[in-house]
Parts: sequence; C-alpha cells; structure tokens
Amino acid sequence: MLTLEAHVVALPMRVPFRGVTTREAMLIRTDRGWGEFAPFVEYADAEAALWLAAGLDHDWPAPVRLHVPVNATVPAVPASQVAEVLARFPGCTTAKVKVAQAGQSLRDDVDRVAAVRELVPNVRVDANAAWTVDEAVTAITALGELEYVEQPCASVDDLAAVRRRVSTRIAADESIRKATDPLLVARKQAADVVVLKVAPLGGVRAALRVAEQCGLPVVVSSALDTSIGIRAGVALAAALPELPFACGLATTSLMAADVVVDSLDGRGGSIPVRDVVPDPSLLARYAAPREREQWWRDRLARVLELLP
Repeated sequence: MLTLEAHVVALPMRVPFRGVTTREAMLIRTDRGWGEFAPFVEYADAEAALWLAAGLDHDWPAPVRLHVPVNATVPAVPASQVAEVLARFPGCTTAKVKVAQAGQSLRDDVDRVAAVRELVPNVRVDANAAWTVDEAVTAITALGELEYVEQPCASVDDLAAVRRRVSTRIAADESIRKATDPLLVARKQAADVVVLKVAPLGGVRAALRVAEQCGLPVVVSSALDTSIGIRAGVALAAALPELPFACGLATTSLMAADVVVDSLDGRGGSIPVRDVVPDPSLLARYAAPREREQWWRDRLARVLELLP
C-alpha cells in the first residue's frame, strides 16, 4: 500500500500567468522521494491522473548532460514592463513571449515582441491555440523573425495548414499533452518542434517515449511547477539524446515564492541537474488555507483510485 505525506501550498505569482495569480500545488513525499501533483484546478480527475503518476514517478534515466539551457518567459504584459520581466532571467539568451491574450490586439503582441527582441537575441512566441489559420499567418508575418511559434491554432489540421503557409517553425504543445494521440502531429507533418511537459504526459519515461516516437526536436517545458516539478522536467531534458533548443523550465522566476531555498530558476541561462527537497519552513509559510488543502486532499483520494 502506498504511504505518502502531502503538503498543499499556495504560491503568489509575480504577474498573472494563463489567468493564474496564485499557483496551488500539492507536494507528495513517498519512500522514493518528493514529487509534485499540481494539475490546474479545472482539469478533470481522469486528466489529473497522469499528473499524479508523474508526481509519483522517480524512475528516471541517467542524464547525458549536467546542465539544461533554459529560456526566459514573458507573460502578456505591456511592452513597457518587458525589461522588468526579463531582469528576472539573467543569462537567458532566448525568450518565449505569450501572445494572443484575450482582450489584447495584434499591435500589443508586436510591441511586446519588439521590446523583447531589443534585449534578447532569440525570440519565440506562444499563442496557446488562440488563432485561426488566417489569423496565425497574419500574426506570424507581422511579428517578424522568430525561432518558432508555439501552438498557433487548436487542431492538428490547422497547425499543418499554417506550417504550409509560413517559413517560421511551428511547435506543438497542447496538440501533444492534451491529445489522445500525441503522435498525430508528427504523422500529419503539423510541426517542426514538439513541446513536452512531464506531468501531463505521465512521467519522465512516458515523455521520453513520445519524444522517440515523434522523431522531432524537443523542447521540455514547465506546467508552472515549483522546483520539485521542475526537477522532473530537468531529468527529461537531461536524458534526451539531443537538445537543440533552450527549454521552458525557468518558470519559478514567475513566482514570488518557491518551496525550496535554492530554486531551480535558470539563473545564468541554464539549470544544473541536481536534486532538491522542500524546506519545511517554506511549506509552512505558504501552506494553502484549510479549505483549499482539503479540496486537494479530496482530489488526491479520488485520483489515486484511478491509478493502475
């Protein structure tokens, strides 16, 4: 029978990210170590089960590199705030910029990307599937030279259509991690790059299998994790045979707090392959309110029943 210790934290965000102002996460300790269970609150239990499987997984392959290069992440802030955001990512020479935010215009995106480009040489953008095919083509043209555009449209067919019409690389994220068939992207030649996240795919080795079967360059990214979740992402990135792009694993810098003293935050432009454990005083300081803790414990009990 699985014996575990669980702590629920509520970590304030420096700026809202995908609508989140406080990141809630459950940190789980078993006899094999610490893991993270933090599916976003709107996710159903069946989807959350993959996140729990990842949080309980410590069967990681040996690393082939000791440091993982990482990118800065710029939320959909006004262009005037870009320098302040990038200052939290010293040493990063690549930035991922959120675009297509509800309530904002293409001009906002163009201005934000231009402000980033003045400070960082390599720029990629993430539209979170918000555009139609025609909107994507228009936006990509307006945004100028980019390393790649992540998930411009929702469907795999639309990704393929955009890819045929632009010269910029297309990256697939939601079409991998939220798909019943994560290999469809490769079969339909809908992307040049795949973005893999450990938690939504069920663990490091499960994500490695997707990478191997897709046969496309991989960027390992965070699901807005604490350093405990980031450590699993680092394990995946460190095990990949090739890593041609910086990874989106420096996202603890978007939070105003973490659960470890020495965060895996990507200072210097990379994250070392090293273990981390939660600090008891930080778990206590950022403990979620009692009603939210109970909500997570109830969720954990339900999702545990879904695991094989």
